[in-house]
Amino acid sequence: GEIGMNLNLYGHDGRWLMVDCGVTFEAKTDIDGEPVEGAQAHVQMADPQFIVDRKEQLDGLVITHAHEDHIGAVPYLWERFRCPIYTTAYTAEILRRKLAEAGLIKKVKVHVVEAHASRQIGVFNVQWIQLTHSIPDPFALLITTPVGKAFHTADWKLDSAPVVGEPYKEEDYARLAELGVDAMVCDSTNANVPGWSTSEATLYKGLKHHVEQAKGRVVVTCFGSNIARLRTVADIAKETGRHLGLLGRSLLNTYSAAKRVGLWNGIETFVDPHHLGFLPRDTVLLVATGSQGEPRTALNRLSQNSFRDIELEAGDTVIFSSKVIPGNELPIEALIERLKAM
Repeated sequence: GEIGMNLNLYGHDGRWLMVDCGVTFEAKTDIDGEPVEGAQAHVQMADPQFIVDRKEQLDGLVITHAHEDHIGAVPYLWERFRCPIYTTAYTAEILRRKLAEAGLIKKVKVHVVEAHASRQIGVFNVQWIQLTHSIPDPFALLITTPVGKAFHTADWKLDSAPVVGEPYKEEDYARLAELGVDAMVCDSTNANVPGWSTSEATLYKGLKHHVEQAKGRVVVTCFGSNIARLRTVADIAKETGRHLGLLGRSLLNTYSAAKRVGLWNGIETFVDPHHLGFLPRDTVLLVATGSQGEPRTALNRLSQNSFRDIELEAGDTVIFSSKVIPGNELPIEALIERLKAM
């Protein structure tokens, strides 16, 4: 029932392979575990002591994708492991930025793996298998040793039209059935809910309709890592003749990372945030971080009139293009009430 701090270990013949190394955010307690109201969330990580005690036997760390709950603990914990890291291009780009902030960029060896590659990491053969998710470049792993095979999914959303990145291919998974997989290790939000998630491509029509109907500025809030959603909104901005602005550090970071590794092609309609307040309101379309009511994000600051470059006014429209992550209901509700009052 929890989301966050993924850290998995596979062992064979005295050797170990780590898959993912993420954080979670505890919103209801202070750093000592005491209940608090309205305080800033603090970061939590899995206790790594088991593998720290065996770090000489750790052959490597494989990261499946770039969400914080799978990658965010690496800058905090890597010094305890000091093992090589293996991941694909976009995830490696996000990781490098985190390592640079932590002063570790010259210490950590990051091996960039091609899609669908197979690598021998110590006693473990690891094959990368294409998935789709709400972030570019997610991969499942087939981990093979002389005594067995484990299929590790990480997070997934089986999307045949993902807008950004490669689609999920059913034949890749049908092929797994012929390989004698011994165990599937899987954990993804809402994985136990029957049915299929809506394809990213189907959101275009509904979002465009609401933008076309809006009279003033439009703010679309989504997860900062969702480059596909940003691409959809960028297309809509172009179609509706609006200037596109990005608000929020994480959004700007993931956009520039996607551009650097070739996942963003063509659409360059972004306006410098300093200029947005001077444009006619009905020509502005903003994408802002803060869909979960997080305290220091762009939308939260807009709701409190504390954003430096622009203020929302009566008649502007805010669209939540995101689900509610369990546990965030109260801050989201408070955020919506502040926006309604404006």
